[in-house]
Amino acid sequence: MKREVCEQARAAALDMFQKAGIALTAEEKENIEIADFGLGEFERTGLSLVIYINCERYCAKEMVLLPRQTCPEHKHAPFGEYRGKQETFRCRYGTVYLYVEGEPASRPFAVPPAGSEEWYTVWHEIVLREGEQYTIYPNTKHWF
Repeated sequence: MKREVCEQARAAALDMFQKAGIALTAEEKENIEIADFGLGEFERTGLSLVIYINCERYCAKEMVLLPRQTCPEHKHAPFGEYRGKQETFRCRYGTVYLYVEGEPASRPFAVPPAGSEEWYTVWHEIVLREGEQYTIYPNTKHWF
């Protein structure tokens, strides 16, 4: 990813953290991660994040998605002795549209990036507003 894209994304993430009232240390601000999942289209498929802790059994992080940005569909599957990862999504600012397995929404709000539609297969829509949260269990397909 180009340095300019990363710098713009970091600035946008810092602005969103400030709007959400999330205090970050200087070190956390410097270490905001910018992810485009190797697709090279951050504006459509990507997110910015601050990782507080990430180990085998537990992680805590703050993620920022800009309007119309998506995190691609994925799941945290079990393998070997690993049971997979459970995640709780909490909306801090704005609105989050989370898609999981289940009854598809008749008129979903989110739109997958053009050309990637085949990879977005779950359409049960969970709408999270500021202060609301939703937990998904291991091995659950999801995208947001």
